[in-house]
Amino acid sequence: MDTGKILEFLEQEIHSVVMATVDDAGLPVTCAVDIMDSDENGLYFLTAKGKNFYNRLKKSGYAALTGMKGSDTMSCTAVSVRGKVRELGNQPLLRLFEKNKYMNEIYPTEKSRQALTVFLLYEGSGEWFDLSKKPIERASFTIGNAKEETQGYLITQNCNGCRACEVVCPQNCIDFTHTPAVINQKNCLHCGNCFEVCSQNAVVRR
Repeated sequence: MDTGKILEFLEQEIHSVVMATVDDAGLPVTCAVDIMDSDENGLYFLTAKGKNFYNRLKKSGYAALTGMKGSDTMSCTAVSVRGKVRELGNQPLLRLFEKNKYMNEIYPTEKSRQALTVFLLYEGSGEWFDLSKKPIERASFTIGNAKEETQGYLITQNCNGCRACEVVCPQNCIDFTHTPAVINQKNCLHCGNCFEVCSQNAVVRR
């Protein structure tokens, strides 16, 4: 799926996410954040300068988030993103308030908005994970100049086609039409069952 479409889905369909930063002791802290806008530059959100959240963003320059949409687990689509953040200041506020009308009820006057500042998550990586599809669907993406990290499991030339991994794969996402077998990465849960049962040590974790 196109990165722009994923970011748009995160902004418009999910909107409210849980964002993680780290405190002075290096421990994770989470808070609820609304994604106010998205474009080719990344994801826009805001906070007040008086919050500890603001201080953590400024100190580390990094954040991670996850948002989910669905009535239950099996209808759920989740998007996770982690990356660099930078402060843009209050210049984008008018645009974000026009796009997110409910913010006018929370901060009704210009004076009440003086403490607000906008951040942009501008470089990072993410994952789309859709449990409503059969088999499940996952996709990795990047924002800005970030390099995509290869994750999951890979079947190497040590594979002899014994198919031991077939019975333990919960999504039936291993293709045995040739040897070595191939894992269909977009349908893989990354559970590691194939890695555990392979007698040839042909499955490697990336």
